[in-house]
Formats: sequence, structure tokens, C-alpha cells
Amino acid sequence: MSAVDLGALRRWPDVEAPNLVAVDAADRLLLDTAGEVAPVAASGALAVIGDAYGALTLGALGLGAREVRVHQDPLLGERALAANAARLELSGYVSLDLVPELVAGASLVLLRLPKSLDQLDEWAALIATHAAPDVTVLAAGMVKHMTRAQNEVLGRYFGSVQAGLARQKARVLTARLAASRRSGGDWPRTAFIDPPGITVSAHGGVFAGAALDIGTRFLLEHLDDANPGATMAIDLGCGTGIIAAALATARPELRVHACDSSAAAVASARETMRLNDLADRVTVVRDDALGSLPDSSAELVVLNPPFHTGTTVTAGVGVRLIADAARVLAPGGELRVVFNSHLRYQPTLRRLVGETRQVARNSKFTVTSSVKGAR
Repeated sequence: MSAVDLGALRRWPDVEAPNLVAVDAADRLLLDTAGEVAPVAASGALAVIGDAYGALTLGALGLGAREVRVHQDPLLGERALAANAARLELSGYVSLDLVPELVAGASLVLLRLPKSLDQLDEWAALIATHAAPDVTVLAAGMVKHMTRAQNEVLGRYFGSVQAGLARQKARVLTARLAASRRSGGDWPRTAFIDPPGITVSAHGGVFAGAALDIGTRFLLEHLDDANPGATMAIDLGCGTGIIAAALATARPELRVHACDSSAAAVASARETMRLNDLADRVTVVRDDALGSLPDSSAELVVLNPPFHTGTTVTAGVGVRLIADAARVLAPGGELRVVFNSHLRYQPTLRRLVGETRQVARNSKFTVTSSVKGAR
């Protein structure tokens, strides 16, 4: 086990609750396995991918790693790692995008298995193409979230994939590279979506991939009349950027700000804007909600909020996004939201934003319009 006190780690500034943890059994098993089968101190360049709140990165440093490069898709994961490192007075890691430099020459990669098989495919392709020829990949997850398909994805790029024994309902897969099977994958992927007539680009970790999810489709069907006098609009939690692109295409007078906490989403949305010749009209940023924008600075915010964090279902993320949208909206500005009807966000919208009406509803989703009053 790492010399670092993993029990001292926190999720902050991400959502904290009794049922949400900063470190789990898979993190601990992965670090123990790294210490036993692929000694971290002797690994040279070490890469960590998918570290939730810093347990793997800081744990590897505690095991003697000299150089740790880490990629975390959520921005709050990066910030939690930085906060935990400061709290424990640890240094020696660098955060990177999902780029070749992340794994270049790495002989050991510690990886948390993601929910998305596409995301795992993109990660595995990057490692297989750019890591050291003798790289060892240790990929861990909680057994209840692991599937045979994850082994198959790793098997596309690695000649040997072996499952270790389970411990505390966690398991580690060990993958080693066969040089004859190295492959660069085909990321990002693109598709033309009509309507709204947008070419979308998607990296592996983005919700719905290079397709239009049914919630966003329903929202787009009821977006034409959203604050028609607006000159500044925000696509909050933009994903691949399809809402931002549709708004900018349909309403040339709009300046559009698209933001997401996911690095994969931001990379996808920027490519979507480039493919649709909208890069000069749509700004795409990685942000924690709307943290980079001042109060009362927008006339229209469009939101399709997530209802989970990681594998845990919670409405807390959506409520947090709604609250920040209310802060950024100018008086008279509109927040248009689509959500699974069972979540019943209307009371929250009325309390945080203002007068709220139902725009449309089908068997699964509700679209609402909330107008911010003068306060």
C-alpha cells in the first residue's frame, strides 16, 4: 500500500455527500498491484489515466514514482487532485490533456476503467501507439461495473489481457502490448446529424458520442422561440457542442459561449465548431459550471443537465448548474432546460431562477423556460 494516507483525500471542490467517496477499493487494489507486479519506483515515466480525485497519482508518488503524468477528464477531478496534493504537501506530477505526451515512453500506466467502452478504446489506442514497447497497463474497476467487453477492447491493442483476483469487490486487469498489434484507433469520430444539419465530432468520453441523444433532440425541437431578443447565449454542459452549433447556425446575431467540465467534451465541441465553420462565432471553454463568467452577463442559457456523477445517480449536479445559470443570467434572461420528467426540477427552477413554465413534455422528457426577475 502507498505511504500516502489515502483516507485523508477529499472530493472537494466536487460534490461531497455521505454516499460519495474520494477513494475506493479499486484505487487501493490498483496501487497494491502496482507495488507488487510492476514496481512503481523502477518504472521511470509513469502515466495515470482516469484518476478520480488524485488517489492513484498521489499514491504512486508515495510508492516512489519519480515522474507522474496524469489525465483526468473532469475539471473538478484536476482541482481535487491539486487540493489534495497541497493538503498532503506532495508534488512531482503534471496534468496533461489526452495527448501523446501523456504516455510517451511510459513503461507503466495506471488506469481506472471508465463507464464508456469508446472512452476506453481511445485511451488504449493512445497507449498502444505512444507508450514504451514493453508497457504494462494496470486497469482497475469495481466488479459491478466491469464487463467482458472491457477485456475485448483492451485486447484490440494488447496481446495479453489477464484478470486478477477480486478483492473487496474490485479487480485489476493487466494488459501488455504485442508490438504487431499496435494501432492508433480512429478518434475523434464524426457524423452528420440532420436535423439540425450539423456535423458533430466526438471523442470517446463524450455522452452520446457522434450522435444526437433523445433529450437534446427534444430540446432542439423547442428552442426556436427561446429569448428571441438575446445577443449572448450559453450552451452549459455543451458535450459535443451540437446545441451551440445549432443556435449559432439558426441565429447569426448570437454570440455563443459553450462550456463543459469534461476535457473530451471541450475537445469534441471545438472540433464540431471547426467542421461547421463556426469557430469564429462560438467560444468553447473548459469550465466548472460558469465559473469564468461574471454575474448578469447572458440573456439566454440552454441546459441539458446530467443526473449522475460517475456511476452514482444524483440530482446535485443539475441543481448546481441551474444555480450558476441563475447567477449569470441578466434580469429578464431565460434559462431553457430539458430534463427527465421524473426529476421534477420545476420547484428548483422557480426558487433559483424565477417564473417557470412548461414548454413541452413527452413520455420521458420535459422542456421548461425560466425567466430571471429583477432582484
